[in-house]
Amino acid sequence: MATRYWMVSLPVQSSASTVWGQIQDSISKQSFDTPLYRFNVPNLRVGTLDSLLSLADDLLKSNVFVEGATHKIRRQIDELEKSSGVDAGSLTVDGVPIDSYLTRFVWDEAKYPTMSPLKETVDSIHSFVAKVEDDLKVRVAEYNNVRSQLNAINRKQTGSLAVKDLSNLVKPEDIVISEHLVTLLAVVSKYSQKDWLSSYETLTEYVVPRSSKKLHEDNEYALYTVTLFNRVADNFRVKARERGFQVRDFEYDSETQDSKKQELEKLANDQETMRSSLLQWCYSSYGEVFSSWMHFCAVRVFTESILRYGLPPSFLACVLAPSQKSEKKVRSILERLCGGGNNVHWKPEDEVGAMVGLAGEAETYPYVSFTINLV
Repeated sequence: MATRYWMVSLPVQSSASTVWGQIQDSISKQSFDTPLYRFNVPNLRVGTLDSLLSLADDLLKSNVFVEGATHKIRRQIDELEKSSGVDAGSLTVDGVPIDSYLTRFVWDEAKYPTMSPLKETVDSIHSFVAKVEDDLKVRVAEYNNVRSQLNAINRKQTGSLAVKDLSNLVKPEDIVISEHLVTLLAVVSKYSQKDWLSSYETLTEYVVPRSSKKLHEDNEYALYTVTLFNRVADNFRVKARERGFQVRDFEYDSETQDSKKQELEKLANDQETMRSSLLQWCYSSYGEVFSSWMHFCAVRVFTESILRYGLPPSFLACVLAPSQKSEKKVRSILERLCGGGNNVHWKPEDEVGAMVGLAGEAETYPYVSFTINLV
């Protein structure tokens, strides 16, 4: 599938089928590897030249917005699929692959009546895409909120002993809690364990001798218990900190542990459900927005062609996908078919001629041309 297409229109002097035959013949002979398709633009309502000139400004702004929204949804699909380790599925419009939808474009009269003023059609497309983009922001924010909560819990599960949740490492039998005694958990640097074992009993009074037991060790720290009298616990914390040992706040509660586990499972399930729902919505919305974008491109090529070639509308629109090495050759073919620099429509210095810049192209040509990037 090509991802970059040119949409061009050429003036028609006698019949569109004659021009179409000429361009087909030239491309097949001189650039046979360039896919070429006729793009069917319906007979849209022209209005006045002033209204077309006014619409030109709207087209310029709306094009950036509509194309940007389309790519935004596509990137969201890629991100969601990537997070689950799955390649993005094929993007379609009502089951039709997007490249086929572009190259076999058919105007949707029911959605965009051809007798409506062009500005009304453009505004309708812009409003619809804006609504979809707003929906996307809300849905992504909700999904990211759940994902952030889950990531925060997982960080606590996977961080170092200095910050991670200790509940999975401590068993009921490791803790002594009575009227007078309490068990504290100390996080000791991996390389300071000898210092801890030789000093913890003397950091303060009323520490139970030989009560320290190592529960766990990671790349940086070791986790030790120490049992002492309740009334010296605060003093012990201070003395331990002075020696570079961290006493973690911890209270063993089986109900709290179960509650945390259930919360984690619920968030994980919520995240997967929301990811699946958001992905399904993105695939569906992408098709709708892509369709709107292609209708917008049809309005664009129609408007620019009239501003370039005049009234009544008499032009042939087509879509090409030249390779990079064939671009100059294809440009040369199109220019020749258009009459080259002698073309009566090629007046870049006047206002109508300057309308070719509508497409935002870096260069201008003696025919209407703009680029459609599918990704």
